[in-house]
Amino acid sequence: MDLLQKRESEETLFTSVSTGDNPAPGVGARKKKYSKICGTNYPLSIAFIVVNEFCERFSYYGMKAVLTLYFLYFLHWDENTSTSIYHAFSSLCYFTPILGAFMADSWLGKYKTIIYLSIVYVVGHVVKSVGAIPTFGNHIVHVVLSMTGLTLIALGTGGIKPCVAAFGGDQFEEEHTQERSKFFSFFYLSINAGSLISTFITPVLRGDVECFGGDCYALAFGVPAALMVIALVVFIAGNEMYKKTPPEGNVLLDVWKCIWFALTNRIKNRAQHIPKREHWLDWASEKYSHHLITDVKMVTRVLFLFIPLPMFWALFDQQGSRWTVQATKMNADFGGYVLQPDQMQFLNPLLILVFIPVFDFGLYPLVNLCKLNFTPIKKMATGMILAAIAFAAAALVELKIEENAMPTPVPNESYIQVMNLAGSSIEVAIQDYDLYQEPIETFQDPEGYAKLILNSNQQGLHFEIRYQGSLFTFNHTVQEMTVNSLIVYEAEGSLTSQLVKDMEQKPTEGMSAVRFINTLGQNVNITLGNGEFVSVNKSYGVSSYTVLARGRYDNLKCTLGPEELFLSLGLLDFGASYTVVIMNTSAQALQTWKTEDISANNVHMAWQIPQYLLISAGEVMFSVTGLAFSYSQSPVSMKSVLQAGWLLTVAIGNAIVLIVAQAAPLEQWVEFVLFAVLLFVVFIIFSIMGYFYTSVDPEDLIANEKKRKISSSKDMIDLVSTKAEL
Repeated sequence: MDLLQKRESEETLFTSVSTGDNPAPGVGARKKKYSKICGTNYPLSIAFIVVNEFCERFSYYGMKAVLTLYFLYFLHWDENTSTSIYHAFSSLCYFTPILGAFMADSWLGKYKTIIYLSIVYVVGHVVKSVGAIPTFGNHIVHVVLSMTGLTLIALGTGGIKPCVAAFGGDQFEEEHTQERSKFFSFFYLSINAGSLISTFITPVLRGDVECFGGDCYALAFGVPAALMVIALVVFIAGNEMYKKTPPEGNVLLDVWKCIWFALTNRIKNRAQHIPKREHWLDWASEKYSHHLITDVKMVTRVLFLFIPLPMFWALFDQQGSRWTVQATKMNADFGGYVLQPDQMQFLNPLLILVFIPVFDFGLYPLVNLCKLNFTPIKKMATGMILAAIAFAAAALVELKIEENAMPTPVPNESYIQVMNLAGSSIEVAIQDYDLYQEPIETFQDPEGYAKLILNSNQQGLHFEIRYQGSLFTFNHTVQEMTVNSLIVYEAEGSLTSQLVKDMEQKPTEGMSAVRFINTLGQNVNITLGNGEFVSVNKSYGVSSYTVLARGRYDNLKCTLGPEELFLSLGLLDFGASYTVVIMNTSAQALQTWKTEDISANNVHMAWQIPQYLLISAGEVMFSVTGLAFSYSQSPVSMKSVLQAGWLLTVAIGNAIVLIVAQAAPLEQWVEFVLFAVLLFVVFIIFSIMGYFYTSVDPEDLIANEKKRKISSSKDMIDLVSTKAEL
């Protein structure tokens, strides 16, 4: 789903084939002949690698698409905890590639690293799927299994991330550069196809398939687990066809040792009268070669530019957390097709497929025709601005959503509404409160909840109701932090009332809720569309709320004593709760009056499309341009170091979201504005850094690399000649 993974793959391959991850001289004479596809220069082994990548990406993004809702509605964590764990997992997925690269380059080689970590990956998926079975253990067991599974998945997906694409590139002969380039077209297609299909399908498996009496998270996690098993089996099936290169040392480790030695050597000699050196890395010259020090100098210049970048990823990766939570509070009816809230994430890979050619062949050439110097750093800065605007748009949508949100009582607060089921209008007064000024007509929809400030955690309130010229008084006890309805009706020739508690928050996941008040003299039994059975006592009995999937509920079967009647509720909409008053019977049907206690979600999910458009356009400008630019600014031997640095910015970005969610709980729209402002500040800092950055011509780097290879070859020849003379 994220373009980062797609671009990393190409650069990882470039790193491996450029830095000597191919067999050493002399090995070529012993290598066997590998199978080709239909007489072409494409090795058959790449077919297994491409299928493996499709299944792995389907597995990862499919699982991740439903993860936030799993935390919210299966583990019953609050929004901040769910967001924090989601981003902690994402952060870990981008720290572990360093471990995978170390294992591949220094110990196991790419093939064995992919195999072993894929097994860990599969085990993680299986554990995660088992943890999503409601009947398997208690809540603590579910949490332990979920966290164990996610840790193993992060180790697996992150560990193989730097290996798979490079391993695919290793399958080609050095002279087949065109074929290798086309291989990456298929490789990217497999990534996009896997992420696009999975982010659309797994939410359907979760929300549209019912198992264990609710959303089927076990299936939504189980299918990605099965795809990962297929990925592993397919990859192993190609074993005999693969060209495998032995591990040849870790460049990242060499760079770290060089930097560490330079720092410690400089500190050690600070007190001594040693002449200053031109660059702080020159203090490593006592131990490391001039070539390595020069390369490290170049790469540290680029890594310095990476410092502001995590803030972009902090915003970008919230598509799967905060934006998904936002979608659960919106109207998801797209002309008869109901989109699951976690399905909206599929827009990102879809838009990326559209935007890349549009930008490469339309926007950028148009800018060049206008003779505007749209440098890579300016493109990246523009991507930051687009992401910031996307979050500003998300904040506006959130504000609109909150307009019809339920009031949230705090200690010593409560809310109340009045429902008049009597024969004519009433006037209501509450002692010490000045709330209801106008008469309330019979069966008038309540205008909203009125706030009550209580003197303690519960308080007896004195209600005075004037009805048909008479004054009636009632005393009811109201508890703090509750939402209530005062139901007024006639019973046995006199006015009476009862205070009932209402639903205190909107139904989650876009569901709806309904309760019944039975004004008849007999009990009513109602069979709802989902097979649930509701019994409502006679003489103004009030049922509890039943949560239902959004939809039309017509011609429901009811029994009233020996009679079988029908009841129609009409549309029960997203996020609404209803009170349905059963009034009388007529022509084999129950006559009802329906009112909304909680308003339906009135902001359509389509309003999220602008923010997805902006963040996806920002991703293309930021991620594609950033990787291409940074890689062009470093020597060939340092490509893997830059990849590690880039992945680290993603990990840190997710850690920032975790910190904000836990350390400073804010209203959601305020948090969106905060992130937008922070990224705008980072945009200014990055623009200043970019202004003073001096770009290196990639052709000069290539020329210097050729000179270095020629110089190394001459040194080797001289050494061989000297030994021969001796």
